[in-house]
Amino acid sequence: MHKGLVNSKLSVSFSLEWLLLSAIAVAVVLRILNLGSREFWYDEVLSLLISTGQKSAYNSPGDAPVVLAEYTSLLKLPVEAGMREFFLTLGQLFRSLLGGEPHPPLFFVSQHFWLRLFGNSEMAMRSLNTLLSIAAMGSAYGLGRVVLGNRGGLLLAALLGINPFYLFHSLNLRMYAPLVLWATLSAWSLLHLIYQQDNRNRRNWLLWNVVLIGSVAAGLLTFYLYAYWIITLAVLVLYRDRQHWWQHALRLGAGVVLTFPWVIWGTLKQLRNADLKRFGAAKEVGSVWLNHLQDVAQTLGINLLIGDWVSSLAPISVTMAGCLVILLLLICSISLWHRGEQKNLGVALILGILPLLLALGVDIATKKFTLGFGWGRTMIIILPGCLLLLTLWIERGIPGQWRTPVVASLLLLYLTISIGDFNLRQRSVFHAVADLIVKDGNQPTLIAMNSKAWGHVMRLAYYIPPQASVMLLAEKPANLATSLEKVLKDKAEQYPRLLWLDSSDPVWSRLETEAEIERENQRIQQILLPHFQLTNTQHLSGTMPLDKFTAKLYTQLPKK
Repeated sequence: MHKGLVNSKLSVSFSLEWLLLSAIAVAVVLRILNLGSREFWYDEVLSLLISTGQKSAYNSPGDAPVVLAEYTSLLKLPVEAGMREFFLTLGQLFRSLLGGEPHPPLFFVSQHFWLRLFGNSEMAMRSLNTLLSIAAMGSAYGLGRVVLGNRGGLLLAALLGINPFYLFHSLNLRMYAPLVLWATLSAWSLLHLIYQQDNRNRRNWLLWNVVLIGSVAAGLLTFYLYAYWIITLAVLVLYRDRQHWWQHALRLGAGVVLTFPWVIWGTLKQLRNADLKRFGAAKEVGSVWLNHLQDVAQTLGINLLIGDWVSSLAPISVTMAGCLVILLLLICSISLWHRGEQKNLGVALILGILPLLLALGVDIATKKFTLGFGWGRTMIIILPGCLLLLTLWIERGIPGQWRTPVVASLLLLYLTISIGDFNLRQRSVFHAVADLIVKDGNQPTLIAMNSKAWGHVMRLAYYIPPQASVMLLAEKPANLATSLEKVLKDKAEQYPRLLWLDSSDPVWSRLETEAEIERENQRIQQILLPHFQLTNTQHLSGTMPLDKFTAKLYTQLPKK
């Protein structure tokens, strides 16, 4: 009977490990299948523009039509005759970062060289982040293994790989996928050095030091809020290895020192030029604490449950999801405490919750609300630690017979949310605009758009073929009718077709009331009426308000 019980336990363990390995494989396959399944969103096209080194050449459209193809050329590497031009392009990239971009250079420089190798297609540009996200899954395995053993490592890697929020950012041309890699890699290497105090293998000891120092430097050069993570690692040292604190301090300090050349030359200039107001402004005084708590709940809900669905959900739904996550984390923590897992629980809480509390403390001290900025992505560094807490609870906090069903249910939930995100949500708005332009051949077309936002302009430039004869009139909503009237007064016959692209969210130049919007729309219709007839109307929408447009295609009236 004892032998049968042992065999049963081995069978359960074996089947659970196969389940986890299968989930990791599915996570990799999902990334590969979805590399080119959706178009660039607003911030991604900025990443491409910066990575080409040509952001400084971008000029916002004026009150007269411009050739759209001139913007398309900015999304490719400039023609270079030799090494001098190569270094000039790199110099332009760094200058574009200094001129107002609030991020360090590592992500953009790495994407620049990737662009040189593989081109600027969606699949090519996203593939580097995808590879780094797979590396992050490997680092998550190492982190879980050093805390909980082999199966704990597999579980943490599977949860990170299938997690809807990280899956989305693994296929997002921004810096958040590599940020998680640097967070997991630094935590793994630090804990390995803490738990493996035997330094007789000099080469192995040196390797882990290099990994820790390098990942700390890479994290700071990828995202400035990684500074919260460095403080978190320092607290982890005091919690688990206070006796050797000065050795770990030297390692963390060395990583920080490696970033000094950029900090001295670049960061100070960025601080002078950056528009930091975009990262949070004070809200209503009467609900300050409620807003802070809401930011915490929403950040946890987005990172651990709903992922990019946040862009389509009402804030109250996101807050409720966050409250459910907080309740789950509390249950996990209480269960682990009662089971005598205080030390490992402390590690997980430090890695998962402390960065969130640090950001909250800074927000309170500065009277800002930056924690909730960017739909949870600015705090993506909490994801490995929070998932480690769930992993610890599954491994040590629930009975063995329930472990496999719980893991299967959690992975299935994540998988359902992730697959639904990529298959049920429309992400081809600018493809649809391009189809309207090219379906009737190469007729000269004027696009009149009520937005000067570079994200809208550059997405048009990316998706509309450069060989199409397209002019663009991009104006603020309050000025579009006036500029369009001037353009058509003497030159209406130059444009056999006109596409009126009405954005519901022109970003920095929105009209204040519905009455103003209606009045300007009526003015545009009156201006078009003598010259054009409406032939096609499409209501286009994506996953966020920035992607909502009404596209009205007009053709020129026949001459009398």
